[in-house]
Amino acid sequence: MELTAGDRCHPAASLIMNRCAWARNDLSMRYHDEEWGVPVHDDRVLFEFLILEGAQAGLSWDTILKKRERYRHVFDAFDAGKVARYDARKVRQLLADPGIVRNRLKIAAAVQNAKAFLTVQKEFGSFDSYIWRFIGGEPRQNCRRSLKEIPARTKESDALSNDLLKRGFKFVGSTICYAFMQAVGMVNDHTMDCFRYDEVRALRRPNVAADVRRL
Repeated sequence: MELTAGDRCHPAASLIMNRCAWARNDLSMRYHDEEWGVPVHDDRVLFEFLILEGAQAGLSWDTILKKRERYRHVFDAFDAGKVARYDARKVRQLLADPGIVRNRLKIAAAVQNAKAFLTVQKEFGSFDSYIWRFIGGEPRQNCRRSLKEIPARTKESDALSNDLLKRGFKFVGSTICYAFMQAVGMVNDHTMDCFRYDEVRALRRPNVAADVRRL
């Protein structure tokens, strides 16, 4: 079996439980330890991250994490079918809710993205099948030694962004797309000294790549 880049990485052993440097408080540490970089194949969760990453534009991820539960409540647990049917009255309610990011363009984008999301599901069978094609179906195992080595965008995120934009999605620039790819485990960008690096790498599903290539 051919080795991936991740297989050729050999992080030094340590008795200290190191984390990626960006995880600095209880909320971000819990998110880092339990979710960030874990491969996601559930469409509802993929839609949630798509909306939250768009909402985060220009803000800190900590801000979004603090508002996440409220987002889940007012956005019907990120049911794309329901969000796609939001009307002007619902949008006004969202704009008046201090528990979320009250940005008219971002809220309008969430509704539009729900509609585009449903179209993708209809075409590909699931958003999962569509999104993972951009990396061949298997998570990319990177070898980052520090946060400075992590790019803001890649050629894969550029391709994803361009395709999403063509399909009518909003707030899906390449930088947002790369943050999305990191969050849903399409890439493993835990630094090599982080205790989650090897744990996340072990979550790869090679059979998914084979299944995608056959489509």
